[in-house]
Amino acid sequence: MVTVSVEGLSVALGRREVVSAVSARFHGGELVGIIGPNGAGKSTLVRAMLGLVPAQTGSVSIDGVAVGRMAARDRARTLAYLPQGQTLHWPLDVERLVSLGRLPHLAPLSRIGADDRAAVAEAMARADVGHLAHRIATELSGGERARVMLARALAVGAQGLVVDEPLAALDPGHQIDVMELLAREAHAGALVVTVLHDLTMAARYCDRLILMDQGCVVAEGAPAAVLTAETLRGVYGISAKVDLSGTAPMVVPLERIR
Repeated sequence: MVTVSVEGLSVALGRREVVSAVSARFHGGELVGIIGPNGAGKSTLVRAMLGLVPAQTGSVSIDGVAVGRMAARDRARTLAYLPQGQTLHWPLDVERLVSLGRLPHLAPLSRIGADDRAAVAEAMARADVGHLAHRIATELSGGERARVMLARALAVGAQGLVVDEPLAALDPGHQIDVMELLAREAHAGALVVTVLHDLTMAARYCDRLILMDQGCVVAEGAPAAVLTAETLRGVYGISAKVDLSGTAPMVVPLERIR
């Protein structure tokens, strides 16, 4: 199983430090949710984990190798990434779109082979989009597109999956579908890290939460330890009904208090 280690990481965008002295470890076999208010540094943290933005101080390593010393192709083979807000511009059919996930394994100008086609078919089956294989991706619903883009990331065959705000603009049914898919991948042994705003989904599906505010980690642990009424008041400035008992945990924001 792959392990990502973040040690004392600080990241600046322009003159502003957006991630400040963050340390965390991510292991295969768990679904980790990164939560926090807008502008907390969540997306910048995951991009730094992938080597997409440089560290100002501190370090990120993947299985003990500094991420900056890994070739981009090797990073992509190890950690698949699905950024937020992807827009489809080209009218590709779904199968061809998902096959783009195999690019880290291909030499320049080469064609996909039998192993690649098998990986694409498996990824579409895991994301439950096999029946959409010959549909044009730009003509799909938002929920269908979300699962197709996840299938593309799964087609990489990486040991880890980093997903930034996968629930944005999805209806509740499709949100459940996506979170169940991420949980299955994690519990099958993959490292899965996702940035989330929906606190109920975070409580229900994540094994561990990292709560960020103003670039710093302010709480980390099991959902019940992180999602307390006091912590939500201090970080989000809200009062909330928190019920994490039973099999259907729930966090309902009630009102802003500042």
